Amino acid sequence: MEGSNFISNDFKLMLGAVIVLYIIGVYAISYYAERKVQNVEDYVVAGRRLGIGLSWPALLAIWFGAGTILTVSSEVANNGLKQVSLDPFGSGVCLLIAGAFFAKPLWRMGITTLSDFFRIKFGNSAEIMSALIMIPSFFGWIAAQFVALAQILHLFFGLPLNVGAVLVTIVGTGYTILGGMWAVTLCDATQIWLVLVGLVILTCSALAGLGHGDIMLGFANVIHCVQTTAPLKLELIPTQSHGELFAWTSLFAAGALGNIPSQDLMQRMFSAKDEKVAQYACYIAGIAYILFGALPVILGFVSIYMAQHTGFALGPDVSVLPALAKGFLPPWLAVVFVVVIVAAVMSTINSAILSPATVLTQNILYKMKFVRENIDQLKLNRICVVFMALCALATVFSGERAYGLLESAYSIPLVGLFVPLAFGVYSKPKSEIPAVISMLTGILTWMCQYLLGWEYFMQKIPPFDKLDLPLTLASTVCSLFAYLLSDLVVSRVLAKRPLDIAEPELSNIA
Repeated sequence: MEGSNFISNDFKLMLGAVIVLYIIGVYAISYYAERKVQNVEDYVVAGRRLGIGLSWPALLAIWFGAGTILTVSSEVANNGLKQVSLDPFGSGVCLLIAGAFFAKPLWRMGITTLSDFFRIKFGNSAEIMSALIMIPSFFGWIAAQFVALAQILHLFFGLPLNVGAVLVTIVGTGYTILGGMWAVTLCDATQIWLVLVGLVILTCSALAGLGHGDIMLGFANVIHCVQTTAPLKLELIPTQSHGELFAWTSLFAAGALGNIPSQDLMQRMFSAKDEKVAQYACYIAGIAYILFGALPVILGFVSIYMAQHTGFALGPDVSVLPALAKGFLPPWLAVVFVVVIVAAVMSTINSAILSPATVLTQNILYKMKFVRENIDQLKLNRICVVFMALCALATVFSGERAYGLLESAYSIPLVGLFVPLAFGVYSKPKSEIPAVISMLTGILTWMCQYLLGWEYFMQKIPPFDKLDLPLTLASTVCSLFAYLLSDLVVSRVLAKRPLDIAEPELSNIA
């Protein structure tokens, strides 16, 4: 099933027409949303007016796009169940952790970006440093969405991947510019329900088709096939070696913790109308993410069964779900399902572009006097949206495959920002020095070795080369030690200064 050769022209025509109608609808919603945008707060955090009915779908839709719907099914089909450590398992747990420990205290601060938090808690240098770390972390994430939709266009229409990525960039950037967070929210509230219903229908249809009308029998047949032909693909946590276990743990930590210091998550929490809505929306979204995220995993196993019995194509460039939709659903419903996937990924693109553009505007460019005096802040946000989209498109052309892009995007905030964020929320920092040193230590430790192509911490330097320590986890631990050590030094210096002043005063009294 390579390219569009197995798809009829009638199906292509129907799908193309529905996609065009979808794009028109999205731009209509964005035009309506634009009328709600009166100031920067409306554009960035929807005026802080979202209730629970809009907040949790918006949170769920942050990552329930290419990563969960498309990439996970393909990764499970090719590499097995252990791939869920990053997504959906790690991402779902991330939302639960965010609700339990971060939603309330951060919402109370009344900020619009995560870098605002670092300025308030630590200082201006920490703010700038956090922004410089955060912004590039979105390039790979946005690029992964571009790649996923480009693969769909290639699968159904035979478009070259680079051409498809350019088209996706133009469409996604256009409606992001118009409506901001209001457009994101209104689209997500409708589209995520369509996605969830579509996944349930496709999963039930596929299992029923393989079980002669019996869903449970179909599931049993699929599991039996995988057990017989590729039993290691059913292994959730790898136990073959400590290196594989460390790698699995590292990916889970990247998903569960690395997304917490991320502007797209925080921006949607900040959009809630109060702190309780922000917290409970995270809980609902996290539970829904894990439950519904299991469906693409099952469909990944279905594709293994299909490959064994029907010659279904598997490979890193094959989008499993669209092909299964074409095979198991009636033509009209397959068309609707494919468009729903497109809609879900486009919603992720929308907020993924908006979030770093907001940080770039609020925390870097608008601090410059020349920019502040000559460019309207709302206009500058829209200019930065275009800039972020172009940077992500350049990442696509670098040739990195989608899952690798996701791994890189998750790692950067974890190694650079998680430690100072956690300490800042639950302590009263005395100085910005520990935060800055922690950020630099974590990101430089990770980046230098990542650029060298090392998968493990100090993997070519004895004695670390024998340990197989995951690079992401080890870099985060380095960030933690750097924070604790520098905080200890700063505390002692600050504690010593009053004594230096007090001793002359005591001698004078004597």
